[in-house]
Amino acid sequence: MKEKMSKKALREAGASYLLLSPTLFVLLLFIIGPILFAVYLAFHKVQLLGTASFEFVGFSNFEKIFEDTRAKIALWNTAKYVLVVVPCQTILALVLAATLNAGLKGEKFFRIVYFLPTLTSSAVLTLIFMWMYNQNGLINNVLKFFGLPTYNWLGDPSVALNAIMIMNIWSTAPFFMVIYLAALQDIPDSLYEAAELDGANALQKFWYVTVPYLRPVTSFVVIMGLIGTFQLFDQSYIFSQGSGGPNNSTLTVVLLIYQYAFKNLGTMGYAAALAFVLAIIILIATLLQRKFSKEESLY
Repeated sequence: MKEKMSKKALREAGASYLLLSPTLFVLLLFIIGPILFAVYLAFHKVQLLGTASFEFVGFSNFEKIFEDTRAKIALWNTAKYVLVVVPCQTILALVLAATLNAGLKGEKFFRIVYFLPTLTSSAVLTLIFMWMYNQNGLINNVLKFFGLPTYNWLGDPSVALNAIMIMNIWSTAPFFMVIYLAALQDIPDSLYEAAELDGANALQKFWYVTVPYLRPVTSFVVIMGLIGTFQLFDQSYIFSQGSGGPNNSTLTVVLLIYQYAFKNLGTMGYAAALAFVLAIIILIATLLQRKFSKEESLY
């Protein structure tokens, strides 16, 4: 009886893996395989011009990161970008979702308007903002109209990264707004009624009922924001035409990896080492955020 059961279990397992084999093949070929190959490259000096060669150099590529001034600038720019954009886009998304959930007139119209940036291509949005950021563009004309100082958004190293931050906060918040909006509609009305009976006003209900109830959703939004912001590439590339300028002010880690990997083919191994370090940083940031969110929920 046991032998029959084991044979049946083996047949079922074999049939299951046979059905899974196309998916497993795709995962191995396009996800797991490239990751393992990138790790392999990180420990080698790679030469792709002429005859391809792979020379094992151990941790030499990782040691170069500490000596590379541009790598330090890219890490600082990326960290600054993450620290500003993630909190701002999370707060803005929550505020927009709460506004749309308040039952105001024209709610459906504003949902469509708010969500439009998410539907637009990132490259197209960047080009539109570059036109708006022009010294004689829309933003400077509006600032000038209200008597405020104007800026050289694209050419001044002190404001170029801030310009990308503003654009990304505006364009990514609507995506997270939809997630918050779905979660807001699941909050029981009885919680708000109980708070109202206790004398809570609208702001107190939002702060003491809505925000605590949405903690798991906020944790998800922050993790997604961390992963997305650490991987900033296309806006920085288009803004600076691939250079990371002006004066490396928009240089991010992913843009630097691109430059080393595809512009200087002799430094492919070093680019892989940078990518490996970035992956570790994202993993650590995500794990820390999850740890803090769990402690808050327990508290």
